Amino acid sequence: MTNQLNDFIARHESEKFATEAGLVMHAKLQHVHLGDNPCGDKDLIDKIISCGDKLKYFFTDNSKTEVPIAGMLDGRFISRRIDRLVVDDTTKTVRVLDYKTDVDTENFRAKYVAQLREYVQLLKQIYPDYKISAHILWLHNWALEDIINAKEKK
Repeated sequence: MTNQLNDFIARHESEKFATEAGLVMHAKLQHVHLGDNPCGDKDLIDKIISCGDKLKYFFTDNSKTEVPIAGMLDGRFISRRIDRLVVDDTTKTVRVLDYKTDVDTENFRAKYVAQLREYVQLLKQIYPDYKISAHILWLHNWALEDIINAKEKK
């Protein structure tokens, strides 16, 4: 019984730490912008730049942070907030970036993919003629993962 209680407490503390760390990182990333006048946490700016152009794209002046989105999906009302959104009217593309702090990337993968699919479905209602892609930035190792390709019809 004591081991079960200790395991439960340890899991709870670990989840609490991950949640708090995630909130802090989200807040810091929200204020990072590259482009003509870079601003934000210098260490994060350096990290983003070191990851290459594909990630830098999400932190340019035309990116939006913490974008609220809502609508009806399958008869239910959905309200969410997108971490980073880039809409390019010239190329008719929309790109979504979601940050995740989990170390075990497989633990909640199905939940995260479903979340991103909801974003894409809601965005398709707003941008029906645009190609939409969705990506996860795994913050524990700064890996950018393509989850939904712009060519997919979702």
